[in-house]
Formats: sequence, C-alpha cells, structure tokens
Amino acid sequence: MLDTRTAPAAPAVVDQFTRHPAPDQLVTPDSMSVRRLADLLARYAPYDGRFELRRTGVFALRWSRPSHEPVHVTQRPALCLVAQGGKVAMLGTETFAYDAARMLVFSVDLPIAAQVTAASAEAPYLGFKLEFDPYRVAELTLKVHPHGTPRPPSERGLYVGHTTEAIVDAVTRLLVSMAHPADTELVAPLIIDEILIRLLRSPVGARVAQIGQAESGLHRIAQAVAWLREHYAQPTGVEELAELVNMSVSSFHQHFKAVTSMSPLQYQKLMRLHEARRLMLFQGIDAGRACRLVGYVSPSQFSREYARFFGRAPMRDVSLLRAEGVAPIGAAGVDSARGQAPR
Repeated sequence: MLDTRTAPAAPAVVDQFTRHPAPDQLVTPDSMSVRRLADLLARYAPYDGRFELRRTGVFALRWSRPSHEPVHVTQRPALCLVAQGGKVAMLGTETFAYDAARMLVFSVDLPIAAQVTAASAEAPYLGFKLEFDPYRVAELTLKVHPHGTPRPPSERGLYVGHTTEAIVDAVTRLLVSMAHPADTELVAPLIIDEILIRLLRSPVGARVAQIGQAESGLHRIAQAVAWLREHYAQPTGVEELAELVNMSVSSFHQHFKAVTSMSPLQYQKLMRLHEARRLMLFQGIDAGRACRLVGYVSPSQFSREYARFFGRAPMRDVSLLRAEGVAPIGAAGVDSARGQAPR
C-alpha cells in the first residue's frame, strides 16, 4: 500500500549546514560577507572610476577620496550597494544616505546629485550597481506576486532600505561568476534573477514590481520621464505629457511630483542643464551654443538657471571641473571603463 503520510518538517538544525543566510538577516559594515564583497569589488575596480563588468548593466565602483562637490547625474532604475565607505544621493530637497548597511533602490530615471562622503586611499569607497531590466522585472513579478502586487507605501522613485545578508551573498556570487566567460553567460542571469526575486519579496518589493507593470502609476510616469529624456530640447506642455500617458493633467502632475519630487517642467529644465554641462565639458562647446542646443531661447536665462542649479556660471563651472579632474558622468564621477575579471 502506498504510504501517503506527510513528510515531517525540516529540522531547524538544517540552517547550520546551508551557506545561504536567512532572507531577512541584516548585514553590518564589518561583517565577513561585506568584507568579501569589498575585496571582490576592489579587484574589479583597481583604480578610481566606474567599471562596467562582463554583463551589461552590472558595475563596480571605486573612489579613493570624498567628493569635493555633488556629481549631477541621471540615474536609471537600479540597485546600489556599498561594501566600503559611504555616499549620499540628493533628490530635490531630500537627502538619502547609504553605506554597507543600507542599500539604495531607484525605480525610475531620476536626476540626482550624488556625493561620496566616506573614502580614503587606504579604505576607498567601493560600490556595486545593478541596472534593472523592466521586462525581466515584469516576468518575475508575476511569479512572486501571482495574485497582484502590494501597494507601495509611497510613490517616490528612490528608496533606502536595509541591506540583507541574502542580497550581499547573491551579489558576491554574481561577481564571482563573472570571472569566467561561460559562467557570465549561463550562471550570471540566474543570479540576477535571484537578486530581483529577493528584492521583490523584500520591503522594497512593491516599488520594484511597479517598474514592470504597464498600468501602474510609476510605469506611466517612467514613460513620461523617458520621453522628456529624449525630447528635452523641444517645448513641451504638461497637457501634452499627460495625454501621452493617458492621464488627466491634475493626476499626472500629482503622480509625477510624487515620484520625482519635482514638476514635469522642473524635470525638463534639469535635463537641459545636465546636457548643456555635458556638452561643454566633454565636447568643448561654448555656453552660447550649448544653450541653444538644449532648447533655451534666452542665453541670460540659461546662465541664470545654470548658476542657480550648479552654483557657478557655465564656463567658470566647466573650467573648475576640468582643473579638478571631475567629470559628471556615472555614479563615481568618471567615464565608465571595462572591469576585468579578478585574479
């Protein structure tokens, strides 16, 4: 006769023999797992900069001194971890600090100011970034939340949460897999899925899930943000943007500000200023031409708004940035390089 009795529950002692930590176990800056992650990141990023690894959207970052001033960037949806040092991200009037114990999650493209606050030559800032694929997030969300995703506590597109041992463990294994081309191709995608699943099951899960939901308010705002990023130089009204994402003007304006902490027109202005700065700094374009290329009609208005946002007149700002060797590209403040497999 077939024995159909239910198998007994796994004994608690099993946890002593598994290398995977409890999903909700929090890390501390001096924990063994964080030190191991820092060692790997230091080998992938042997000098200051931002290094894209063998998998698109995976970065190792290093900075050996605190930033003299905030670096203005547009950050895509991503998970950001710190293994050593500290950093702040500023969105509008809000400041978000994160370190080895706290991770940062972006759920929509946001124009932020980032600043390394704790770093030295002996103990450099070491960070990790994984950019999200919205389509993969959508596929995994259906598996993790088959009966519908929970409502996020707020619509803000930037969130600081506690870093868990499970996330650090998965990120460490992802970096190890990238030392071998075959593992990068076959194993790394599975570990990235694991990271996304753990995020979807965490307190930040509702925010991450909305990245891939076509009908969510966040997704609609993300569509408007993407449109503004591509068409920042042309005159745009709130009514046009609201119609683009099938929302009423009042609802669109409310949701946009809740997600980005600024109005649509303020967002467009920041896009123009960021692009003008990039053109002057990296392409040697003068302020007058940069002003016209990004959509300003009045040079005096451009100079006034540039100085108000960046703290200096356009050409003086660019001259000082060049003298200091600061480049406003990427989270580490320099152009991306290609990270090599650690030896």
